[in-house]
Amino acid sequence: MRTYDFTPLYRATVGFDRMADLLDRAASTEATNGYPPYNIEKTGEDAYRISIAVAGFRPDELEIEARQNALVVSARKAPEEGERTYLHRGIATRAFEKTFQLADHVQVTGARHEHGMLHVELERQVPEALKPRRIEIAGDADARAIEGKAAKGKKDETADA
Repeated sequence: MRTYDFTPLYRATVGFDRMADLLDRAASTEATNGYPPYNIEKTGEDAYRISIAVAGFRPDELEIEARQNALVVSARKAPEEGERTYLHRGIATRAFEKTFQLADHVQVTGARHEHGMLHVELERQVPEALKPRRIEIAGDADARAIEGKAAKGKKDETADA
């Protein structure tokens, strides 16, 4: 297995700590922790769905927590009543915690549990103040009108004083 050293990124950049941490975390944990299996799909221009296979877990044994730029999905199996004897046990119901890093302004909009799958719906909701906006360019006539209004405003202020 290859390991990558991201230390040069820390030495040569300022303000990219989060990106370097993200790369470091992706390189170190993705190969080692494949449980539970999951899909990430794009369902619209700004909509996403994370589907996690949670066979053997009831909805009350699952927990979803949205933190700053992270989604944490965890599960703890409740202790079983009575003792069972398995001839073969292929369904893993071990506890897990899966963390997904979210981009800025990505919000969790809902979650549902059906047919052994947990579906978490996400949407990018960019605030109006951060969306691009069109700036109108004033022509020569508009600029003179604006200058005339500004000059008139100054005359009114001096007359009031």
